[in-house]
Amino acid sequence: MTLGDSPAVVGRGSSAYERELRSLLEGEPSAVRAYARALDPELRSSFERLTQEPFLVIRGAGSLGFDLVALRREFAFPLEVKASSEPQIRFTAASGRADAQLAAHREAVGRVGLTVLYAYRRLGLRNEESWRIFLASPLPEWGILKVLCRRLPPVSTTREGHGILRWEEGLPLSRFLDQVRFLTERPMAVTA
Repeated sequence: MTLGDSPAVVGRGSSAYERELRSLLEGEPSAVRAYARALDPELRSSFERLTQEPFLVIRGAGSLGFDLVALRREFAFPLEVKASSEPQIRFTAASGRADAQLAAHREAVGRVGLTVLYAYRRLGLRNEESWRIFLASPLPEWGILKVLCRRLPPVSTTREGHGILRWEEGLPLSRFLDQVRFLTERPMAVTA
């Protein structure tokens, strides 16, 4: 097996990691508390608000389909879940299937005005936030989705034009959810 064929370099979407992310986004209390332990104290309470402000998460199916779709009144996020113990996931491995999947995702969301996100779970981390979020489609032209997405790092591209996820470039899940909450928080009533 060559380095380019290594599952750790290719990355893997695993149903266990899909379930982990789904539990977090759905605000399942034990999952949220367990994940929040790795966060700085100032981020912990904000992240734990997921238990009161969850997403509805639907599991996708199909070889080129989305892994998850996270829904709230203001947002719909198709998500592709990847996991690796390596600091980057190259889309060129596995006969270019991940590159084809990325192109198919971009085409699908482009037709309906949504955006696709990639969630990268770094394996083997201790006492550190393990999920990072990336924007995998063009920036929306307008609206609240544009405001949120312009803060997201894009899926990188190699010189040859292939996708690559670099974990250190991703936005930590807690910061992503904090931005979602900030953009959707109801303004406080002004009293006279």
